[in-house]
Amino acid sequence: MLSLDFMQHAYEAGTVVAILCGIVGVFVVARKLSFLAHTLSEIGFSGAAFGVWIGWAPFQSMILFTFLSSILASRIGVNQQRRDAATSSVSALFMGLGVLFLSFSSKNASYTTSILFGSIVGISFGNVIQIIVVSMIVMILTMLIYRRLKFDSFDQIGYQITDRKNNYINIIFIVMMALSVSVASQIVGALLIFILLTLPAYTAQFYARSVSAMIFISIGLSLIGTWLGLYLAYETNWPVTFFIAAIETFFYLASLFVKSIKARK
Repeated sequence: MLSLDFMQHAYEAGTVVAILCGIVGVFVVARKLSFLAHTLSEIGFSGAAFGVWIGWAPFQSMILFTFLSSILASRIGVNQQRRDAATSSVSALFMGLGVLFLSFSSKNASYTTSILFGSIVGISFGNVIQIIVVSMIVMILTMLIYRRLKFDSFDQIGYQITDRKNNYINIIFIVMMALSVSVASQIVGALLIFILLTLPAYTAQFYARSVSAMIFISIGLSLIGTWLGLYLAYETNWPVTFFIAAIETFFYLASLFVKSIKARK
């Protein structure tokens, strides 16, 4: 299996994306930004569709759309009601734009499917390099602001009291999340991005006693889901997205079940 170039590229890209989503996903969950992550994925879909229409590379146009949208989203603030209302309306708009752009394109339906649901086995060496570069940028940013990001994500009230000028952390993180969405969509597609970006982190919450432990567990679950999903997809010729989604969902539901059993004792 690993003697095939496309599987080597798939495992290389999948490993990098799994690590990235395992890290960023912890803070997405802590900051309650799962809905925004889903919205950014739909914006990314419209960006990729726009790129296909005008002849740009979908990955670059997806990054452009999500990056600009993340800057706008960061200005909304952290008010839950206002944020949810704004993101739900934007989500519907950009899904419609994505469909419109694809209707203008001459590409076939299979190309559209790969944008929506991912096509990791079709990733080239050039795509792997792009994914690694963008992922490294996000990881370096995470390292640089880790202490403040952790404080702001897990104790927002305390952080706001000690540092009132904390909005730049919110801006930086939403930009990081936008880049992560663009990268991870290469694996699971624009519509199912929340699988890798949220489910491993949610599952990790059941077992972790610290933020660092939660990150390591989240990374581990992401890697297992991605690696096993690729293997099963190769053996069965079924979509890799299905297996990744099924594995991560199983981990979460199994953990939820175990927790409920323990709570009854």
